[in-house]
Amino acid sequence: MVPHFSNVGPLPEVDTQTMIEVDRLMMEEFQISLFQMMENAGRCLAVLAREIALDGAPEDKRVVVLAGGGGNGGGALTAARRLATWGAKVCVVTAQGRDRMGDVPKAQLDTLLGLENVVEMSVEDIGVPVDVILDGLIGYSLKGSPRGPAARLIEWANNHRAPTLALDVPSGYDASNGTINEPAIQAAATLTIALPKLGMQTRGATSHIGTLYCADISVPPQLYQCLTPRLDLAPIFQRSDILCVRSAFHQEL
Repeated sequence: MVPHFSNVGPLPEVDTQTMIEVDRLMMEEFQISLFQMMENAGRCLAVLAREIALDGAPEDKRVVVLAGGGGNGGGALTAARRLATWGAKVCVVTAQGRDRMGDVPKAQLDTLLGLENVVEMSVEDIGVPVDVILDGLIGYSLKGSPRGPAARLIEWANNHRAPTLALDVPSGYDASNGTINEPAIQAAATLTIALPKLGMQTRGATSHIGTLYCADISVPPQLYQCLTPRLDLAPIFQRSDILCVRSAFHQEL
């Protein structure tokens, strides 16, 4: 049985440029660091994975995390660390070497790999079973279709029987215009950060978004009033850090 998360209904959507500005304001005006945002996003993704994909019991379940070198990858690695501390067996697959990762995601990777129930490997070496795949390959900064190792990892996830949970956007989804590139993750559920990205709430995106959830990363409501155009958004996370924005009724985990 899939646990119930509070249903918030449609929310305002933001594009890539707006999210860049949200991140800038968070760090420069509100003194909320990338590390803090990453921790909040990762904790929410870990809770969602535990509740909807791991039957509320992560111990001895097998989690594969696909991580890029940016903030989205760092958030997925943070989620994997949480799940590992809850007893899950974690396999880490990165789309690039450490020399091409940002400082904060690289630190998250090093911390994760220090845990005894975590291994780093290629997807060719991952056996079965796998209980859930965490997609943190490409975030809202995507430009053009995924290429190289990221594209191959997307195809691997789409061909695997285990459900994929995407962080913020399914890798391959272009948040600047709401289009889906090829290849793109076909997620069972997407946990978008702060607010849904452009086009996510349309039914045409359901095959790649899955059930759409929204995560609280502690964006102050007054921050949205600093945007152009201004968003007058009441606090939406008073009762839960995770909200269900739109269900994909035909999909089950």
